[in-house]
Amino acid sequence: MNIIIAGTGEVGFYLSKLLAQESHNIVIIDHDKKALEKASHNLDVSTIKGDVTSIKTLEIAGAKKADLLIAVTSSQQTNILSCTIGKKFGVKKCIARISNSELLHRKDTFDLTSIGIDEVIYPEALGANEIKTLLKESAATDSLEFEGGKLHLMGIMIDKDSLLKDKTLGESTYLNPDTNYTPVAIVRDIEDEIHNETIIPRSHNILKEGDTAYFIAESKDGVEKVLSLAGKKNLEIKNIMIFGGSPLAYMTAKYLSKKYNIKIVCDDIEKCEKLADELSNVMVINGSATNIDLMQEEDLDNMDAFLALSYETEKNILASLAAKESGVKKTISQVENIDFIPLAQNMGLNTTINIKYLAANFIFKYISEGKFLDYSTLQGVDAEIIEVEVKPESSVLGKQLKDLNFPKDSIIGGLTRGEDTHFPRGNFEFEEEDRVIIVTKKETKSTIESMFK
Repeated sequence: MNIIIAGTGEVGFYLSKLLAQESHNIVIIDHDKKALEKASHNLDVSTIKGDVTSIKTLEIAGAKKADLLIAVTSSQQTNILSCTIGKKFGVKKCIARISNSELLHRKDTFDLTSIGIDEVIYPEALGANEIKTLLKESAATDSLEFEGGKLHLMGIMIDKDSLLKDKTLGESTYLNPDTNYTPVAIVRDIEDEIHNETIIPRSHNILKEGDTAYFIAESKDGVEKVLSLAGKKNLEIKNIMIFGGSPLAYMTAKYLSKKYNIKIVCDDIEKCEKLADELSNVMVINGSATNIDLMQEEDLDNMDAFLALSYETEKNILASLAAKESGVKKTISQVENIDFIPLAQNMGLNTTINIKYLAANFIFKYISEGKFLDYSTLQGVDAEIIEVEVKPESSVLGKQLKDLNFPKDSIIGGLTRGEDTHFPRGNFEFEEEDRVIIVTKKETKSTIESMFK
C-alpha cells in the first residue's frame, strides 16, 4: 500500500515503524526537521518537510496514488483538513486523530465521510476503555479478549507465592489436566539492559520469579485456573484515586464514575475547577499526588486502585510507587514515552498505559482488516497476537499440529471451532473455519500468514 502519514510525533513514528515492517510504501509529512531526520535514520520511509494541509505538499507526497492518508498531528483541525484535501486528491481511505469526543459518539448523526474522513481515532477514549478492562481483571498486568470473550489473554506476574515459579512449562502441564489454557509468552528483565527479553515458550522454559507470563485461557475456568496457580485473585474494586488533569484523566473519570467512587487529585487549580464543573459525581482535590501527607489525608491507604494519568511520566511513576508503598493493590501509570515502558515495569509498575501506543495499534488493526481476523500487540512485549481462519486452501487444513513444522518463534494459544474452544497440542487436527489465535515474533509472522492463506 501507498500510505501518507501526516505528523511524526510518537503516534506517527510508532505507526510508521509498524507499517514499514509490513513492506508498505510510507511517506511522512511534518514541520519538525529533527523528527523527520529521526524517522528517516531509523525507518525505511520517505520524509517531506512541509504543511500537511498544503495542496502542493500533499501532491508531492503522492496523494493522487495514495491508498491511505493517516493524519495524527496534535491538532484536530489540521488532521480533519488534511483528510478533506487528501480525499479531493483521490486518496482511497483517510483516518483522522481527533480530540473532540462528540465526533466519536455522534457518527450516526454526523456523516464524517462527507468531509473525507473514513475513520476517526480518539486516543483518550481508547485509554479509558483499556483502563476499564484492566480494572475488571485487576490481577492481570494486561488483558485482551478474543472471539466475543470465549478466549482471554492475560499477563500475570510470577512471584514467590506462585505454584508456577521455578517450574518448566512441561512440568506445569501436570497442573492443568483440563488443558484450558496455554502459556504463550514470557517477558523477563535482563540485568543492565533497558529493554526486556520476550520468550516464546517451549516445554523446557522455566518460569522465574519476576517474570511476566502471558496465557491464553478459556474465559471462565481457564482464567480462574491461571489465577489460582499464580497465587492471585481479582480484587473487588470500589474506591479509585486518579492523579492528573489530562484529557485521559477526565475521560477515565467520566467512564468510571458510573460504577466506582472516584477522587481526582490535580495540582493545577484551573484544571481542578474545570473537572469539578464537568464531573458532578467526582470529588476533585487540588494538590500533588507526590505529597505523601496530602495523600494520607485523602485516604490513600483505603483506595482499591490508583491511576496516575498526568502528562508527567516521572510524577506518575513516583506517585504510583508511593501508592504501592501505602498498600494500594492495583496501580496503573501513564507513561508518555513508549521507550520508558520497560523501565517503568522493571521498577515494579507492572501495569502501564500509553495512549499513543494504543492509537497506533488501533490504526494498524484497521489497516489489517481482511488480512487478519484480529491483530493486537502488548506494551513491553516483543511479539504480536494475530487471529487467522483456516480456509479451504490453507496448508494446515486436515493436518496435525506436530506435522506442521511450526516456527519456533510462534505459538498457537488457542482456537474456536463454532461455540467450542480448543488448546491445540501435538495430535490436534485443524478443520476448515477454525479461528486460530497465534502469538508470534515479527520475524516469523510472514511464515504464519502463508500457512493460513
